[in-house]
Amino acid sequence: MIGALLPSAVESAESFHDPVDPPPLFPEEEALLTKVVDKRRKEFTTVRSCARAALGRLGFAPSPILPGQRGAPRWPAGVIGSMTHCEGYRAAAVAHARDVMTIGLDAEPHQPLPNAGVRRLVTRPEERGQLARLAARHAGVHWDRLLFSAKESVYKAWFPLTGLWLDFEDAVVEVDPDAQTFTARLIDPAPLLAATGNRLAGFSGRWRVHDGLIVTAIAVPATHRAASDGTTTAADRSVAPAVVPE
Repeated sequence: MIGALLPSAVESAESFHDPVDPPPLFPEEEALLTKVVDKRRKEFTTVRSCARAALGRLGFAPSPILPGQRGAPRWPAGVIGSMTHCEGYRAAAVAHARDVMTIGLDAEPHQPLPNAGVRRLVTRPEERGQLARLAARHAGVHWDRLLFSAKESVYKAWFPLTGLWLDFEDAVVEVDPDAQTFTARLIDPAPLLAATGNRLAGFSGRWRVHDGLIVTAIAVPATHRAASDGTTTAADRSVAPAVVPE
């Protein structure tokens, strides 16, 4: 499912269940799990199995995947990646840094957010109006959860580029229900990116709802177009059509 949302330069792997006999973790990974519950151990193990499978397709031997700053995965040198897990789904996507600047993945159960308070916490006023319009036109999708997932993918794509926190109110997401894409406009553009000398203005991504799951994905090519004002929306459709911490 996740592979259909990502450009060809990205390798991915996913699992819809935890194996009965999972592959062993590296000692450094095991050391992180001494006090965790079984559910956390299973999702930690399976998502890393997915990540190692995807890395193998890039030519990398299995190695520990440890959390770094704010829990973001620490990938092998020269690799960009993202991981996600929720009930019934684990996935990872990786690419060579020469091909892709950043990746953001998120998966959620296809269910509404718990209550109006949570919805207000993760959305901006203009997004709430959008959610009402989407619900009126397409009642079969839980748009509030999809918007939440898109913002999670935005943060996962943003943080490796900037090392900065991004709150739910710091981006405005617009969802295209027909093309199954979304765009995120940053309220305050990021600092100048060392890799490009431009400011990041936003992201574009893709989404799917299938078999009780919502999945969102962003992949920013390493070669991208800068706008005339010196900002960039972090998208290059010639590389990734419609695609502008675990």
